[in-house]
Amino acid sequence: MQQTQPLKRHTFAILVDNEPGILARVVGLFSGRGYNIESLTVAEVDTSGHRSRITVVTSGTEQIIEQIKAQLGRLIPVHKVHDLTSDGAHVERELALVKVAGLGEKRVESLRIADIFRARAVDSTTESFVFEITGSSEKINAFVELMAPLGLVEVSRTGIVAISRGAGGF
Repeated sequence: MQQTQPLKRHTFAILVDNEPGILARVVGLFSGRGYNIESLTVAEVDTSGHRSRITVVTSGTEQIIEQIKAQLGRLIPVHKVHDLTSDGAHVERELALVKVAGLGEKRVESLRIADIFRARAVDSTTESFVFEITGSSEKINAFVELMAPLGLVEVSRTGIVAISRGAGGF
């Protein structure tokens, strides 16, 4: 009886040229091979060099993760691929906007929970709040779960951004 390897979550930081079609190539690599993308963020990080950083969170066996890393490295114009999960300590954060509608005690309770989670009210009406919360995905999940019975209306999340710890850089 063959034992299957466990799936492990990995965060990749990919430095690419900032030009049309690059994101489609990276996403195509994942979809073409049946790999799931759990989170995807992209932004230009070097305007003079026209480079963007793509952060991708995915899960797979050790073998699949190695395949993803190798295939990403072969894509043109990918400059660097860092598996932040394997390369050592790193920091991950996500931002979410959470809309909660409610009156009376539910409104007071949503403010109390927001304070505990250090969420900030960025919009308020007489019937609703929009909270901004930053932190780990687990923290955001917990906040959203607690807001559900208080009148959760909508959630918008940025996806994970990550950076390695220490003095070294990309």
